[in-house]
Amino acid sequence: MTTRHRTDAPQWEAVTGLGMGFATAKIVLSALELGVFTVLADGPRTPEQLCKELALHGRGLDDFLAALTAFGLLERAGDGYRNAPVAQRHLVRGPHYDAGFLEGANAVLYPAWGGLTSALRTGAPQNTGDFEEMLTDPERRRMYHGMMDSLSAPLAPAVAEALDWSRHTCVTDVGGARGNLVSLLLRAHPHLRGVVFDRPQNGPDVAEHAARQGVGDRVSFVGGDFFTDPLPPSDVLVIGHVLADFSLEQRTALVRSAYRALRPGGALVVYDPMPDPADPDPLSLVGSLHMLVMSPAGAGYPPDQCAGWLTEAGFQDVSVRPAGLGNTLVVGRRTAGR
Repeated sequence: MTTRHRTDAPQWEAVTGLGMGFATAKIVLSALELGVFTVLADGPRTPEQLCKELALHGRGLDDFLAALTAFGLLERAGDGYRNAPVAQRHLVRGPHYDAGFLEGANAVLYPAWGGLTSALRTGAPQNTGDFEEMLTDPERRRMYHGMMDSLSAPLAPAVAEALDWSRHTCVTDVGGARGNLVSLLLRAHPHLRGVVFDRPQNGPDVAEHAARQGVGDRVSFVGGDFFTDPLPPSDVLVIGHVLADFSLEQRTALVRSAYRALRPGGALVVYDPMPDPADPDPLSLVGSLHMLVMSPAGAGYPPDQCAGWLTEAGFQDVSVRPAGLGNTLVVGRRTAGR
């Protein structure tokens, strides 16, 4: 028997790994769905104990746990397994749970990405269900808010550093879900008041979340549609992970609406996946393709294009900076005399 000698074996191995990445992802997502890390939060378990507590069949469990160990999420503990430090810090359900986005990705994004080929051929989104209908379902809305919290929390430091907040007293998050970003900003700046502008169904969740974060007396909610209703007047408007969901015409219309709502001397902060053609970031490109499979007209966009929308709307001193996790931050100011 003869075998082909590969001079590019390491590169081909990497390509194979890319092609099989879906399997790696599903191992992690299934562990979250099953609650593996939450069960292990109070101490090690043997495979037999996990099988009983998680109501599993048992077939494949040894390989499943070994894979999570190889990924650095579990550690061996005698005859059993315990959480690795990173899993104990981030993947245990409770106040410090950081995997809300991954949990939602398992339920929503993973099935939609299975239709990527179809989306590339047709341009049609691959998700099922209606957004407004989802918001009326408490359990699905909880998962959606968990996803939004997990996306906004890591970006809050970049937003906080983008402005001199001592010059402002009110910040409004447009499309702010249950107000996680606003709550984090208010906790960091006790003089600020916050407003969340989003679909009316989110109102009770905003009040509950703000109270849990200790800022309930400084957060208010305004329900509406940001394409048909005026945005609340404010010193600072944040539009994060919103523009990428919509068409070019809708994006520029929302930027113009933000300019009208800002008080003189105010600022607009935009963040989104913004792939830069000159220096593409894989995370940014993946974020842009999320929009292909999840929305009728959404996509990422280059940072300089976003800066151009702000300039055309009348904003001054427009700046661009990285925000982490494949996101870019664009800031523009409405001058005091305009």
